[in-house]
Amino acid sequence: MKPSTLEQLCEMHTNLSSADIQIISEVASTLPMYADLLNAYMFIDCKMKENEQAIVVAEAFPRTPEAVYENSVVGKVVFETFEPGVYYCYRTGKKSIMHRALTQEGKMVEQSVVPIKNKQHQVIGALIMEAEVMASYSEKKQEPTHSFGQKAMSNLLANTMDEYPVISDLLMEIFLLTDAEDRLVYANPSGVRFIHEISQTEYIQNEPILKLLPFLDPILNQQEEVFVLELTLAQKSLEVKKVKLRNKKNELQGTLFIIQDLTELRTKEKELMMKSVVIKEIHHRVKNNLQTVASLLRLQMRKGFPLESKSHFEDTLNRIFSISSVYELILANDNADDDDVDLIELTRKIGSTMVINDLNQKVDLIIEPNGNKILTSSRKAVSIALIVNELVQNSIKHAFPGGISGEIHVDFFSSKDFVELHIQDNGVGMGEAGYSLGLEIVHNLVVNDLAGEFRYRLVERGTYAILTFPLSPEVVIYYEKTDSDR
Repeated sequence: MKPSTLEQLCEMHTNLSSADIQIISEVASTLPMYADLLNAYMFIDCKMKENEQAIVVAEAFPRTPEAVYENSVVGKVVFETFEPGVYYCYRTGKKSIMHRALTQEGKMVEQSVVPIKNKQHQVIGALIMEAEVMASYSEKKQEPTHSFGQKAMSNLLANTMDEYPVISDLLMEIFLLTDAEDRLVYANPSGVRFIHEISQTEYIQNEPILKLLPFLDPILNQQEEVFVLELTLAQKSLEVKKVKLRNKKNELQGTLFIIQDLTELRTKEKELMMKSVVIKEIHHRVKNNLQTVASLLRLQMRKGFPLESKSHFEDTLNRIFSISSVYELILANDNADDDDVDLIELTRKIGSTMVINDLNQKVDLIIEPNGNKILTSSRKAVSIALIVNELVQNSIKHAFPGGISGEIHVDFFSSKDFVELHIQDNGVGMGEAGYSLGLEIVHNLVVNDLAGEFRYRLVERGTYAILTFPLSPEVVIYYEKTDSDR
């Protein structure tokens, strides 16, 4: 007879004997009946032989129109973080009734777990019943708005309900409870493993807490009723919370310690910090490299070149300065991770560093933010910097021939979905637009980088260019006026 999927999974991934697999198979044959009877999702998980994880070997779904699980999860690995009740069942041999768990598809369910045992009373599998949380909530007409269950919790802590796990048994944090003489009277599974690892002591119940964990001494002796301290122990980063427990007569009953292992979190923070340093160093190098290129161009200009090449050198310098301005603003941020650029400040910086043909030309650059503070990512900021540079440079070069004075207005407008950048001069006008490298750069950047639109507006005097691009996660507006400034 061809082996079933359940048998194949058990033989491949578990250490179960043939007799154990037979018991699991017999339980699995009843799952469809219970799934329909209880209107719940039924599973069997078995512990894997390679590691401490579990694997789903059988399942049955109720025949309902709304499905919690859209696909089969047989063969999927079960992690303790999402389903601690399964691992509690394996470790203690006790059932875990109606607690929360996260499904393989990310949905919250209420889960009950019962151990499956062989004839030797060994746990060989976990029988799981799950019901979607929202379904049970919809049946409740009113939800309490205050805390409740203090009496039930006291019963749990007093060990009068041994069949039910204490809530802390299902958590990854370490819970330790001492009596008034500072002897350990309770430790959840995470706490037991932690003490065994740190103290190398087999017998821990009713032992002095400071004998088991000497590093708690300065925390225990703190006068505060509630005290929190972060410390490093054996290359572990720990956050220790201490709460003194008192009765109604204000007599000390014991102390609760909650210890959270922050090692992984602190490691990731260090990695992010190193990443931030590296990114900032890259920004520095890009800016310095751009300044080096600009210096080489200036040196070439001083050495001499054909007069017809002068404008090309100046155009190139302005483009380099525009990109460099983006990185200067990023490096000015206090937060190394923040690469957002203020477009109004960027435009002012571009205008102040722009190289023009005639240094005696009297042209005023007027920037109007119109109540908006627009922040964008460095990627989009580079594109906008080049666009502003090209349009302002065109106005400076062509709108005011013969050294006549004039003004160039740069205005930022915003609506619900779009940002508009208007650049207008009061010069002689551009006439019929022909081909130029600058305008080609503008069109390509607007369409390809900003997913926007570029056009000219017909005016009686001067040139009026409008750039429109959509808001996105990379473009954020602060202090925006209620009405669009038109």
